[in-house]
Amino acid sequence: MNSKSFYTLLIALPFLFQTSWAQEKTSPYKTSFKTDAPIVAGLVGLNVLGLSVIKNKDELTLAELNALNKEDVFFIDRSTAGNFSDKADKDSYIPFYASFAAAPIMAFLNKNQRSHTGQVMVLFVETMAVTGAAFTLTAGLVDRSRPLVYNTNLPTADRIDKDAQRSFFAGHTAATAAASFFVAKVFQDFNPDSKAKLYVWAAAAAVPATVGYLRLKAGKHFLSDNILGYAIGAGAGILVPQLHKKNNQTNLSLTPAMGFNYQGLSLRYQFKH
Repeated sequence: MNSKSFYTLLIALPFLFQTSWAQEKTSPYKTSFKTDAPIVAGLVGLNVLGLSVIKNKDELTLAELNALNKEDVFFIDRSTAGNFSDKADKDSYIPFYASFAAAPIMAFLNKNQRSHTGQVMVLFVETMAVTGAAFTLTAGLVDRSRPLVYNTNLPTADRIDKDAQRSFFAGHTAATAAASFFVAKVFQDFNPDSKAKLYVWAAAAAVPATVGYLRLKAGKHFLSDNILGYAIGAGAGILVPQLHKKNNQTNLSLTPAMGFNYQGLSLRYQFKH
């Protein structure tokens, strides 16, 4: 997850809310400062908390490193234990960064979205904040060594480093999926009769899959980490816009949930009488 891109969007949030009020009349979505601002603020708080937990993770001890065994890795991930490629790691950032640019570019290029750019970007910030909160809290609380830790040809310092102990789940894949599927979902909602929908959805599915493959090859994440990251990101990219649709019939609501002993997200279903 790229924090600089995310926080740049947050700086523009008050303006985006202001512009979205006047635009809502012909939009398929409903947003409001009263409802969405507290949600974004709560999600930002969860992201900050998650980043703090990640920062305070412990390195592996030498005893723990020596105790690692590929045979103990989950069977679908075992063959990739030991993967490492610096080139694949660097290459993964190309589609990753491109996915972040796709939402504002599509909002500008598509005539049906153009006059609703502020509102679309509010929803985009929420989508990325949901994904970021899920990732940072999980990566901070769950200890799982990256595949590269099993590569005995790498320096010991790289293998025991605390950054190498947060394989679960794949944040780059999740963020890319969230951004890509958000673009496809919003395009479909603004252009329900467009013949380009199929191609937009195909691109949305392919871009995070490419990032996941490169992160797998780089030794940053196992297959199961990428599968979960892909699912969480795609879910956020579709669910957040859907929950804001004017004709939303899901009766679902998403809010931050925090207490003395827990932090997370609450997905609530309301039964209608």
